[in-house]
Amino acid sequence: MTLTTTSRPVSRRSTQRTTAAAGQGGPDIDVRLVARSIAQAALEVLAGTRPVHQLSRSLDAACYLSLQHRAALTRKHAARSRGTAQPHRSPMVRSVRVCSISESICEASIVVAEEHRCRAVAMRLERLDGVWQVTALEIG
Repeated sequence: MTLTTTSRPVSRRSTQRTTAAAGQGGPDIDVRLVARSIAQAALEVLAGTRPVHQLSRSLDAACYLSLQHRAALTRKHAARSRGTAQPHRSPMVRSVRVCSISESICEASIVVAEEHRCRAVAMRLERLDGVWQVTALEIG
């Protein structure tokens, strides 16, 4: 079998990333990196390998309480079904997509792979006092 290809110019997508300054003259922070680290940490909280209080600065009050409640339910369920594998083991972020709504608001969708399945995480990030904070968090 012969494969013939034609030479054509390579189309390069823009490498410009969604960034926002932490303050006047401060370094740029890539929102995708922030979303990635928060999603990874949130799934580690659900897995029981990270304390929820480590996300207190990254999540607003409603998201923090919701994640804390879900983690408690997950622990309770795991305690009832002893002998089974942990429900959330070794989560790894596979992709992050960010859509800028305004200069201080972004929405992100993250795909996280675990041992036996992939999960979707969606979040809304708002820059408050120069710090990105999650104001809406959905974990599938």
